[in-house]
Amino acid sequence: MNTTSLEDAQVPGPDAAPGRIVLLTTSHRVAPGLLSWPAWQALRGADRVLCADGAHPQLPYLREAGISVDEAAPTAQELVDACAGGHTVVVVATGEGEPALTDGLARLAGTGRVSMPELELLPASYDLPGARLLDLVQVMDRIRAECPWSSRQTHEGLAKYGIEEAYELVEAIEAGDREELREELGDVLLQVVFHARIAEEDADEPFSIDDVAGGIVAKLIHRHPHVFGDATAETPEEVKEHWLRTKAVEKQRTSVTEGIPLGQPGLALAAKLSSRVRIAGLDVPLPQGEGIGYDLLALATRAEADGVDPEAALRAAARAYRDAIRAAEGVAGQDLSGGQP
Repeated sequence: MNTTSLEDAQVPGPDAAPGRIVLLTTSHRVAPGLLSWPAWQALRGADRVLCADGAHPQLPYLREAGISVDEAAPTAQELVDACAGGHTVVVVATGEGEPALTDGLARLAGTGRVSMPELELLPASYDLPGARLLDLVQVMDRIRAECPWSSRQTHEGLAKYGIEEAYELVEAIEAGDREELREELGDVLLQVVFHARIAEEDADEPFSIDDVAGGIVAKLIHRHPHVFGDATAETPEEVKEHWLRTKAVEKQRTSVTEGIPLGQPGLALAAKLSSRVRIAGLDVPLPQGEGIGYDLLALATRAEADGVDPEAALRAAARAYRDAIRAAEGVAGQDLSGGQP
């Protein structure tokens, strides 16, 4: 790499054409060398290419492509001078995005006394949707290696947090709080990535987050032949029916009740059983018995048949009850504060 200084450049005359500055940005989430065609055009057409970081991951690929890059960190004025005479200078930005240089260029332009070159910000590579998940995986790797608490966690020790985060997500959904929803989705995602990172260390059956993602991708494609194949499904009910049939074949299940976790909350469990029975077209009378449990079972089954989530309905009623309690506490507090000591 050339390391010549811009200070030796000839000072331009007042009538020199101002030229062009191209600030080339890249994403560390995209493999080095995979640049856009406009970026390659700018690089090949430039009179000079500069980069302040001699270890920039793009430089070996630029060099291999025949692009000469000078290792230099010019000031804003030096860069403006280098463009004089109609020259084009491409600056390959470092990870920080060259804030000192761009701030300096903005100050020069603001004086009104400098003939500024044309300024262009050219993204050379773009993040694809989901690219920040790569950052999450990298952060989790470091935390697992360096954090005294995280490095000692196990699947069993984290299990309770998965349940807590799932309930907090449900609460955010029901509250309609968009900011809280975004945060809770992140907390649930963290649990997935954390467990997958721990699983990599298993001596007998290790797997990674890529294995987790690959498995669910394959499952989704297989269970959506109406999207990825030739099957048709016109209604949500038809989609559910096909999903259950496919699961039964995949897992060789002999009962629609298989795969239903019995440890989930009671109303949700009753509604799930009722849903499986209804979708399978079975005629199963509710068991008869004395006590509140059988009454709740009948209510949960009726709610599911009406398209109502009994757990959500009960939570909504409970929140109304909580508000009534708080209101009563407020009235009682006022009464107490007005009494004689």
